[in-house]
Amino acid sequence: MGLTGPEFVLLSLTVGVGALLQVSVGFGLGMLAAPVFSLVDPSLAPTAVLLLASGVTATVLVRERGRADLRGCGWALVGRLPGVLMGALLVVALPARYLALLVAAVILAGVAVNAAGFVPRRRRSSVVLAGMASGLMGTATSIGGPPMAMVWQRLSGPELRATMSAFFLAGSLMSLAALTAAGTVGSHALRGTVLLVPAAVAGVLAAGPLTRRLNVRRTRTAATALAVAGAVVLVVRQFV
Repeated sequence: MGLTGPEFVLLSLTVGVGALLQVSVGFGLGMLAAPVFSLVDPSLAPTAVLLLASGVTATVLVRERGRADLRGCGWALVGRLPGVLMGALLVVALPARYLALLVAAVILAGVAVNAAGFVPRRRRSSVVLAGMASGLMGTATSIGGPPMAMVWQRLSGPELRATMSAFFLAGSLMSLAALTAAGTVGSHALRGTVLLVPAAVAGVLAAGPLTRRLNVRRTRTAATALAVAGAVVLVVRQFV
């Protein structure tokens, strides 16, 4: 894969912790992994992160089966399609440096909006627009969670996890199809994904016994802080 031992360990830990958070609190893998992957090996992002996230979200969907808001998910996917196409164009057009800065900007903007307490009404139009934004951001940076988390934040815990997982499983497959058509999915990213699958599996398995012990609010705060730290380091690296 072209990585040193410490780099592979760092990516494995990031994927493991991200998978644990994704299963336990409904988000985490994309926000944690995208800046770290962009720092360590930009050629792995967004493909490897999207592939790993697809497997983890499928696991969450199986665990929370029957609780997803399928109608809302459907409207979000209607919006996701044009967003995916725009995101694929960005990946083709932007150099790696600017994609890295975009990753950081998406993380920091999502955290800022969440901190401001913005809660959009869960109407059809807002769900479609959130889906479009998620498609663009998720395809270009592998971080498509913030728009959907905002529009669906009033759902109960299990319903939120199930609905977001259904949306992200279908949406990630759409993004991967668009990136493949654009010719940006390489064998290096696929090999890297295969090598990191055990870390994702370990995170999913660890989530089972740990979920009941985790304080959801504190865990989300810690995950957000880690993502922000990664985004800041990523920005600094582009200018040093």
